[in-house]
Amino acid sequence: MTTRAYRDALRALLRPAERRLFARLDTPQKIQDFLDRVPANFEPNGATAMSPRRMLEAGVAHCAEGALFAVAALYFHGRPAWLLDLRALPRDQDHIVALFKERGLWGAVSKTNHSVLRWRDPIYQSVRELAMSYAHEYCLPDGRKSLIEYSRPFALTRYAPERWLVAEDDLDWLMDALDAAPHVPVAPAHAMRRRRPSSPIELDAQKLVEWPAPRRRRRRLRARRRPL
Repeated sequence: MTTRAYRDALRALLRPAERRLFARLDTPQKIQDFLDRVPANFEPNGATAMSPRRMLEAGVAHCAEGALFAVAALYFHGRPAWLLDLRALPRDQDHIVALFKERGLWGAVSKTNHSVLRWRDPIYQSVRELAMSYAHEYCLPDGRKSLIEYSRPFALTRYAPERWLVAEDDLDWLMDALDAAPHVPVAPAHAMRRRRPSSPIELDAQKLVEWPAPRRRRRRLRARRRPL
């Protein structure tokens, strides 16, 4: 299927309100601004992998759901886009971003609740160069650097758009396919073992979040009530 045919098939699946939203998000920057306003998905009822339609209905998103939405918005405008899986140590969590290109340079749209692992301007000459930009700040609470691999660009055009754009079921099959896709090591094992841990001030910076977790919010509300 050609890029135009895939774009048209994707557009045909959208409801009028969805189509109007996607039409407004006509640059990667606008897509990122939109995702920044979407509250974080803390998955209170268990892990989710929502399609872009379900994400809009729920009004929340985590990194994978945000990346899928970003790819959909880019496809809507006939722009190439890919998923990039950043694989971490087993004690940490993977992170997924949406890749795009502008004038031959790579950038990334990223949905995250934290002050790191965020948007990347289209200034990188290769996917590896972009992926390496996350290596320094990707770490465990004890300061140990945890990024170990990154995937090759993963195109959703290999699947019919109805399978992932508007699906009502969780897209576990898609997350499994991305996880099973070829990944590239960040560096040789000897170099990985020699990485310097993040400093205390760097770890403090990573505690900053946009959306407080629900339990924290409830505790904060109770604390306000006590003096009353």
